[in-house]
Amino acid sequence: MFSNTEEFKTGFSKKLAALTGTNIEDASYNDIYTTIGSMVREYISSNWMDTNHQYRKDNVKQVYYFSLEFLLGRLMGSNLLNMGIYDICEQGLKELGVSLEEMEEHEPDAGLGNGGLGRLAACFLDSLASLNLPGHGCGIRYKYGLFEQKIVSGYQVELPDHWLKEGNVWEIRRSDKAVEIHFGGHVTMEQVQGRLKFNHYAYETVVAVPYDMPIIGYENSTVNTLRLWSAESIVKDLDSHSISTHDQRKIIEYKRQTEAISEFLYPDDSHIEGRRLRLKQQYFLVSAGIQSVLRSYKKNYDSVFELPNRVCIHVNDTHPVLAIPELMRILLDEENLSWDEAWDITTKTISYTNHTTLSEALETWPVDLMKSLLPRVYMIIEEINRRFTQVVWEQYQGNWEMLRNLSIINDNTVRMANLAIVGSYSVNGVAQVHTDILKKREMKDFYQMFPTKFNNKTNGITHRRWLLRANPQLASLVTESIGEDWIAEPSQLIGIKQYLSDASFQQKVQDIKRSNKLILADIIKEQSGIIIDPNTVFDVHIKRLHAYKRQVLNILHIMDLYNRIKEDSTFETSPRTFIFGAKAAPSYYFAKKVIKLINTVANIVNNDSSIRGLIKVVFLENYRVSLAEKIIPASDVSEQISTASKEASGTGNMKFMMNGAVTLGTLDGANIEIAEEVGDDNIFIFGLTPNEVLNYYKYGGYSSWDMYNTFPRVRRVMEELISGEIVAQAGELRDIYNSLLSDNDEYFVLKDFTPYVDAQLKVSQAYKNQKKWTEMAIMNIAHSGKFSSDRTIAEYASEIWKIKPVIK
Repeated sequence: MFSNTEEFKTGFSKKLAALTGTNIEDASYNDIYTTIGSMVREYISSNWMDTNHQYRKDNVKQVYYFSLEFLLGRLMGSNLLNMGIYDICEQGLKELGVSLEEMEEHEPDAGLGNGGLGRLAACFLDSLASLNLPGHGCGIRYKYGLFEQKIVSGYQVELPDHWLKEGNVWEIRRSDKAVEIHFGGHVTMEQVQGRLKFNHYAYETVVAVPYDMPIIGYENSTVNTLRLWSAESIVKDLDSHSISTHDQRKIIEYKRQTEAISEFLYPDDSHIEGRRLRLKQQYFLVSAGIQSVLRSYKKNYDSVFELPNRVCIHVNDTHPVLAIPELMRILLDEENLSWDEAWDITTKTISYTNHTTLSEALETWPVDLMKSLLPRVYMIIEEINRRFTQVVWEQYQGNWEMLRNLSIINDNTVRMANLAIVGSYSVNGVAQVHTDILKKREMKDFYQMFPTKFNNKTNGITHRRWLLRANPQLASLVTESIGEDWIAEPSQLIGIKQYLSDASFQQKVQDIKRSNKLILADIIKEQSGIIIDPNTVFDVHIKRLHAYKRQVLNILHIMDLYNRIKEDSTFETSPRTFIFGAKAAPSYYFAKKVIKLINTVANIVNNDSSIRGLIKVVFLENYRVSLAEKIIPASDVSEQISTASKEASGTGNMKFMMNGAVTLGTLDGANIEIAEEVGDDNIFIFGLTPNEVLNYYKYGGYSSWDMYNTFPRVRRVMEELISGEIVAQAGELRDIYNSLLSDNDEYFVLKDFTPYVDAQLKVSQAYKNQKKWTEMAIMNIAHSGKFSSDRTIAEYASEIWKIKPVIK
């Protein structure tokens, strides 16, 4: 593309003039962003074509990663970094009077996800390309992101996230590869030449149009594809003279309903129309994706029987599990295979990742809804269930409980996790404890029946974005100290352990952390007006807001800490800045109340001069990937305090660890494996164990009122929720109070409250010894290489997908 800044400046000026008809002096940030993006896309286009050509030429097996979320964040910086030209672009723009960093701030986050599920998918795509592995993403091109969050009077308010307002320079519309999706209608059966033929008619047609985005490998020539589908109607224009008013209204309503499919991520499912739209989204994704995969496959292969040897379709959680009956539908109805032939191909082609033990997240769909919206697909699910339950009945000799647990359709409900297990060849959890819980408890009957299907693949994060990109000062120090091989082999981060007690190295780590804290302090001041002290402990809790993630435990501790500082002048604690970032689902009433509580406590604490600045509380609105990239490098303490057994893995814990924050957490998800890596002296673990939690659920024996009556400090903070001390309207936070006491505290917040407070005291004491604290930080960085998504993807590739690197 260009090897020095002069070549870049020349090419940039020409491209800017061609695209915008302006020069650098008059160009807007969007002009500059679009120009650089166009230059990058042009440059990688040959590699993109060559990559796909090589895959076809070599007849390699390819994986297609189906996910309802791909939380990509901003792409400019990571693309320039992966291409190896970031420094050239930065210097070239500087010489033209433009700051690349400021220009990047004007890039919207690609709003294609909600939380860890989507960010994991994005990290996986990065690792696939960087490891030269033939793997692509398949998702939905949401017109609007999840939502833009504003805090008004302490409450979350949702605004549309117009991430596509200025277009998307990274995407290419492929209208020639559009496919049709059919909803509703009726199915009839007839005998044709001795075969049963199914005819689907009177359906509603939606056109799925693909938009392709390049996924650029790190300093190699591999460019894979993220294909995102947009829903469009088959009606283009209305002729008002030839169409009646009634028909015009029907067409307008059809277009509106069609375009709604790819309008928002996770429509509100608190009502039937929202549920129907969610199911439409899921089928839209898998039908479009599988049609596309098969069309590409058939360009190279005549026989569909070769499909499992050339293609793997991986479903990320239960959202894309309709891929199983949809692949069956195409093989049966369009390829004219027998049931056994189609089932053999399907169950050798599809693999499944489970991301949760939460029953609410193990999707189910009412039979009536499935049958009316997807009549042929439902018939296939019904037949899968009939055949499978017959096998169960024969194998387990009439065991009704086993039959009930394993059936795909039960109580007039389709259970998607059961369908996923039955119809796939691999089922993996995402942390060792999560996989063990699936095998021994949540899915033990399936594990008994299919022991070889189950395996573990502990999650990972791409160190290129979360260290090399997000924390360039720390990355440079690592490279300066142990060389640059760690970028290709992140396990080599362990090499910095040799500097564990090196005073000079420790000082550099401390200086980098302080520099990052100053950057974050400026962001906080600009966004909220709150001035924070970079010498305080930055204690950070950023993640999707959910009751099991227990942001409420954190804020109850802050209330308790505030009380102690107010009432005991001799009480000592390391000055602390508590930083929260989280979005609550629009219909998640409890989570929104927690946001109100956090902001209310923040307002009280931050305006009380009597506490001598010992604590401050900040809620950063509109939490997103680009904000996380600023928060995580500045963090001292990583709050990973979910109820043990509930967080399948977590990936935020890995990002913090890689940036030198110390984990304060429960024995949940990947926290356990982090603790095994760094040792008990370099992590703060507290609270119930997974087995203790699961036994409480199974056998009972827990009373939150016992906690209330036994521990005065628990009682004090609980009473503050309803007494009017925090909010003027005494009942405004009663729902939180009721959840923890009247509803018996489903996630054991009060049970873990005292151990959490004790652990926080240990954090405060440890931070006073900066030498020891810095050693803990270095230990975390050194051991974080294990949690690179390169390691995770290498395991998926060799053990599940059976794909190999393709080197051109």
